[in-house]
This record gives sequence, structure tokens and C-alpha cells, in this order.
Amino acid sequence: MTKHFKSLLAATAVSTIMAFSAQAEEPVRGGTLIHTLYDTPRHLNPAVQSGIATGAPGAQLFAAPLRYDENWTPQPYLAKSWEWSNNGLTMTLKLVEGATFHDGAPITSEDVAFSIKTVQENHPFKTMFAPVTSVDTPDPLTAVINLSQPHPALLLAMSSHLLPIIPKHVYGDGQDIKTHPQNSENVVGSGPFKLVEFNRDQNIVLERYDDFFMEGRPYLDRVVYRIIKDASARTISLENGEVHMSTFELTTRNIQRMKKNPNLTVTADGYAAVGALEWLAFNTGSEGPVSDKRVRQAIAYAIDKNFILKALYQGLATEAKTGIHPGSPFYDDSVNAYEIDLDKANALLDEAGYAKGADGTRFDLTIDYGSVAAKPQAEFIKASLSKVGIKVSVNSFVDFPTWAQKISNYNFDMTMDSVFNWGDPVIGVHRTYDSNNIKKGVIWSNTQQYSNPRVDELLNEAGKEIDPEKRKALYAEFQEIVAEDIPNYFLNTSPYHTVYNSKVGNPPLGIWASGSPYDRVYLKE
Repeated sequence: MTKHFKSLLAATAVSTIMAFSAQAEEPVRGGTLIHTLYDTPRHLNPAVQSGIATGAPGAQLFAAPLRYDENWTPQPYLAKSWEWSNNGLTMTLKLVEGATFHDGAPITSEDVAFSIKTVQENHPFKTMFAPVTSVDTPDPLTAVINLSQPHPALLLAMSSHLLPIIPKHVYGDGQDIKTHPQNSENVVGSGPFKLVEFNRDQNIVLERYDDFFMEGRPYLDRVVYRIIKDASARTISLENGEVHMSTFELTTRNIQRMKKNPNLTVTADGYAAVGALEWLAFNTGSEGPVSDKRVRQAIAYAIDKNFILKALYQGLATEAKTGIHPGSPFYDDSVNAYEIDLDKANALLDEAGYAKGADGTRFDLTIDYGSVAAKPQAEFIKASLSKVGIKVSVNSFVDFPTWAQKISNYNFDMTMDSVFNWGDPVIGVHRTYDSNNIKKGVIWSNTQQYSNPRVDELLNEAGKEIDPEKRKALYAEFQEIVAEDIPNYFLNTSPYHTVYNSKVGNPPLGIWASGSPYDRVYLKE
């Protein structure tokens, strides 16, 4: 037997095994997936509304030009191909043939241009399409995106729920698109599922769009989102099989409990692009002690991060050393992590001129939090800082708007916060550190009032650098400087988990979690 024939035989055997495996795992068509949402969406149009609650059903109702796999690789979706110009100033999309909206109208390049303009003008993530100057539509299936500068975040900004392709013939009727009645009722989408009903605070019912442009998909007949705001109630529903899947679960005791259920899979996979981080933010623009970076560094050295990870989060969260999520290809874990060192903390406070008084106190600070989930960390930090002479008062607020109003108007010393990266640093990271984004009254902008000219330069350069390695080097320097200046003390990733029943095939474990299209999801029984 020749070597060539042996290789051919081996390849045939492998192919046969793979074919058998694929056949054994062939998705089943039909069935209703029962999914939970922990909050009610304001509406169902992600073009003008960010957030998890809108993004989950929105990704099913609307298709995007691209989708991403679990390795951060862009894949065709409504666009079958895309091509950069040599100078990086134009992107040409070729759309799939035969794609239609849920009312039967064809999806054309005019709809792509209209969608980009709508997102550019109305979505809170302004940086996603800020460099777009125009979109040419030379024919119904070609869209040419023109840029004022190279924009490396463009591909990711055209994925999942960041760029839903919405119908111009519906939303271009002159009404205010943010309050358009068809954001919530009679939604005309472009995705694998169409809206049946939206019962606020109860459920959202979607059904298969039979003329979806991907033949044979979606596999499911229906997706029903049950809005269950209580975490314990969601856990019980998952355990008794009333619902098949829940995403963005973060209550540690419930996660640990569900891990013991043989009918459930509990995983942290799928949240890399969402990039949720938790940190202690400092008002660097205040006239108080935290305006001094030595004080901020001292505070970091006084906190035992491992206690937060192991005791408070029971090992379900991952350490985060920078403002870029550990799941991002741009994350640099070589920066100073500020391991607990009370001697260093005390020395830095002495150096900053804050000697201990007769009662052992150096100065007073407040720490705010707007989510009950942040209370344990806030109380632990209060106890930790007392060991180095900092007296902390903890302020809590009954609702998010009250907290957001105070923080965005710079009426704080320190606050617990959770902020999303949203895939590319241009979209979700720059906003926190660019001094041009110090915008009073706007939450989740640069509410720390942090300003460093070199950081501004690095972010500007990285925001238009197409070469991945050069871009990574720019973000590495950025992370090193921010670790030194410490406008935020980075704690951990938010412990988001997806929980799904053993009946669920192809759960959303890519980079966008439930913001991914569910055309491939199926029920095994």
C-alpha cells in the first residue's frame, strides 16, 4: 500500500467520521424556544437604542451586514462580501441576492445607507460611524461606505445588534425615528424572526420568517422571551424546565446552584465583545484627595482584589487589570495590577501630604453605587480603606436615574461602576478616557474627568490604525499609562453567564451572547 493511498484512506476515514458526527448533530427544525429577559426593552429597534434588553430580540428581528464567530472573525450575513480600498477610506459591501424585509419588500443598498445614517445620527455610540461621510449606492446590491479616515472598528460596528438593517420605506416617513410607532408594534424587520406580539413587562413573541434569505433557517418555529425581572424566579423557571435559556445571569448563588443541575449547562462563554467590566471610578477633576494620582494608587494598594474575586464572586468573575476586557485581542495583562500592599498605600498617602490625625483618620471620602449588586464591593472597599486611615461613607440610591444624574454631573468622590466595551475599543473604551468626551450630564462618558494628552494621542492614532499589530501596540501603551494614572481601579469582569437546557442546540456562545442571531439555534426534542 503506497504512502499516498494510506493518506487518502485515512482522510476518507476522517471524512466519514466527520460526516457521521455532523449527521448525528443535524439541527432539528421546529419548536418554540422559551428565553428569559431580565428587563423590559424600551422598544425593539436597536438602531436608535443600545442595551441588552433591546439587543436580544432586536438581533432576531433585524439582520446586520456581518456576523462574528467565537474567534472574532467576521462572517457574511446580509453582506456576502466586503472589501477595503487600498487607502482604507472606502468599504464596498456586496449584499446577498433575494433578501427581503418581513413585508416582502427587497433589502437594497438604499436600506443599508439609510440604516447607517440612522445609527450615526441617533444611536448613543456616536464613534461607531463617526468617520462615515457618505454611502454610495451604485446598484441595489452594492453599498460603498466612504470615510474621512481609516476606521478599523467599522467591520465590528456592522455586526450583530450594532447595525440592524431597517427599512427605509417604513422609517423614512418623516416621523421621529426614536419614537416611531413601528419600533414596538408591526415591526418590519430583516432578520430570521418576525414580531407576533410585544406585551410590555410580560413577553415578546417572535416566529420564523419563512422567506429569510438563508435557506432552511431559522430552525426554530418561535422564540418567546419571558420577561422575568427576579433572579430567583428565573432560576426556578430554568430548573423546572419552564424556560430553555437565560443570558446575562450574574447572581453568584443562583449560578452556583444551577451548576449542580444535570439538565442545565452554565457557562461564561459568549461575552467577550460585550466586554462588561466592573471598577471603582475616581472623580479626578474634583478638588478633593482623589484628584492626586498618589491617593488613587494608595487606594488601589489597600484593596484585596482576590477577596472580591474569591469570596464575593466565588470564583465566577475574572480579574481585569485595564479598561479593555480580558476577552479582547487588545487586552494587555502585563500592567501593574496593584496587588494589596498596605505599606505602599500608607507611604503614598504620606507622600501626598495626608498624615493621620489623632484618631488615625487622614481624610473622608464617599463611595456611591447605583446597583444593589455593587453593595458588597462598596462595603468591602469601605472596610479596606479604613486600614490606611481613609474614612468612607457609602451612599446608595434607589434607582439608576438618581445615581446617573449625580455621577454624570461630577458630584462624587468615588463610585462603583460597570461599563461595557462593546466589541471594539473605539466603540466602548475611548469614551471613558478621551478628554474630548468629558461631557457633563452624560453618563458613561468620561465622568472621571480624566485628561492626559498622550492618552488622547494614542486613542486618536489607534482609532484609525488599520494594521492590527500596530494598533495593539498603541493600546498597550494606552493601558500602561492608564494603569499608572488610575482614573479607575479595575476590579473584574462582570460575572455574566448563559444558562441553557440540555435540549438547546447551538446556544449563543460567540462574542455577542444573546445579541447574536438565533437562526442556528435549535431544540433537540
